[in-house]
Amino acid sequence: MPRVRLRTTESLTGSSIWSRLARYITGGETWTHYHLQVFVLTFFSFAFIHAARKTLSTVKTSMISTWTHKTETEPPLFPTDQAASEFLAKLDGGFLLAYSIVSYFVHVSELTMAKKRVLTFWLKGLFGGGVLGDRYDPRVVLSIGMWLSAIVVSYFTHLFLRSAFKYFNAFFHVFLFGYVTEYFHFYSKPLYAFLWISGGLFQSVGWPTEICIVGNWFGHNSRGAVMGLWSACASVGNIIGTMISSKLVLMGYQYAFAANAILLFVFGFIVYINLKSAPRDVGLPDPLESPDEFLRVIEEPTQRPVPINFWKAWLLPGVMPYSFAYACLKLVNYGFFFWLPFYLHSNFGWSESDADALSAWYDVGGILAAIIAGTISDHFTTRTPIVVGMLVCSTFSLWAYSASPASMAINALLLTIAGFFIGGPANMISSSVSADLGRARELRGNAEALSTVTGIVDGTGSFGAALGQVMIPSIQAVFGWDAVFYGFIVMIICTTLCLVPLLYRELLWQRRGSYVSLSSDSDDEDEEAVVAEEEVTRRRIHVGEDSDLI
Repeated sequence: MPRVRLRTTESLTGSSIWSRLARYITGGETWTHYHLQVFVLTFFSFAFIHAARKTLSTVKTSMISTWTHKTETEPPLFPTDQAASEFLAKLDGGFLLAYSIVSYFVHVSELTMAKKRVLTFWLKGLFGGGVLGDRYDPRVVLSIGMWLSAIVVSYFTHLFLRSAFKYFNAFFHVFLFGYVTEYFHFYSKPLYAFLWISGGLFQSVGWPTEICIVGNWFGHNSRGAVMGLWSACASVGNIIGTMISSKLVLMGYQYAFAANAILLFVFGFIVYINLKSAPRDVGLPDPLESPDEFLRVIEEPTQRPVPINFWKAWLLPGVMPYSFAYACLKLVNYGFFFWLPFYLHSNFGWSESDADALSAWYDVGGILAAIIAGTISDHFTTRTPIVVGMLVCSTFSLWAYSASPASMAINALLLTIAGFFIGGPANMISSSVSADLGRARELRGNAEALSTVTGIVDGTGSFGAALGQVMIPSIQAVFGWDAVFYGFIVMIICTTLCLVPLLYRELLWQRRGSYVSLSSDSDDEDEEAVVAEEEVTRRRIHVGEDSDLI
């Protein structure tokens, strides 16, 4: 099969600058057209997941107006705007709680009955979604999660465009249910809560399985650059969802939900048909394998690695501090995600459409930070100093934005800066840092923990974010928006404090010359020997003093 080695030369690019830039980004790794295909498919699959998720935050003003509107025949769903706002906050919190908590956690490897496996699939949140990604084909898990999420979002629209979906009614009975609710104008708080929380549960399989797939294809030398660019998918998805909603909300908020649901549902089929979960699925070597090792196993049957125990994954170096840090940081990041358009509308009096469009600048800053910081971090022994440095800067950016005047231009600039220093570390922790933690040297190649670790980090973050979203409207109603921003600053400080001990230890180890990178994808001979021992030759290989770490 054709292979492309992105070690560009003078004759290929005509410029030594471009040659060095390519080597800087790729780390001299060998990439094929499959790598590009995997990158594009996973990027846009999660972008469309985020676009569907973003819809609720962009149409809150319209939904509050609808829910508090009194007609001659029907009373309003909520008596006041504040009551409707608090209910939306509970929906946000419930969504994130379902996204993170394992309602009924059973280790999949201990289950033998097919029914128990199916039950576990439905009951696990993001923690469980990560475990599923390690035990089942991530491509299948991701596709199913996208389809179910799209159906739930369509539920929420109260409009299902009968002519477009009539052929799916027999198979997806949920569409009938959604049509009936609109036909009878059935607006129910329990129904809203059930549907949106179910959406959080189904979307929980997305991020850990995507990180698992990308981590399988790209080695440590390029992981920061690749993950940095790839993690911008969430921000790109936010922009897509925001732009769609800003145009369609004038027709009715239900059209915004329907459009994003259709994109997500259709792309789920594209992912299922074309995505390859790992290089071994197409006969390519793993990024951490040497060519000789690949030749030794090329004739062996493909076999998925043995997954790591969920509780053992918590004890891997750096997993616990980064998980708690992300719980504080994601509260702030998702505070902007869920409430920024509403804040711009209520605080400055801008139209809902203008507020939606302006809020996209926060995601622009997150995209820039993910690319720049991720690429630079590849050339550091550890990514923690970069994350901590950006967190310190984010406290000042939050303070500056809280004092922003009623100017769209200044607001856009300050939003971009805040997105850079808040969204950047959030994207790094949930992507490249999680990938490094899941490939920790302590695993020594004998366990596939990447998806599980990603689920732990992002699940803990979602739990913290869920608690925060419930409190935001209450704090705003009593103390005002300034108090909300001061609370964000406090949470950023807590995030930094969680990482300071880890940063101190890493710097101390570096000073002593005994620091060992969290990644196991390095090219050192001892590491390759252990990988060959446990995954390739299945024989004992003496690795000297380093064997004590096993």
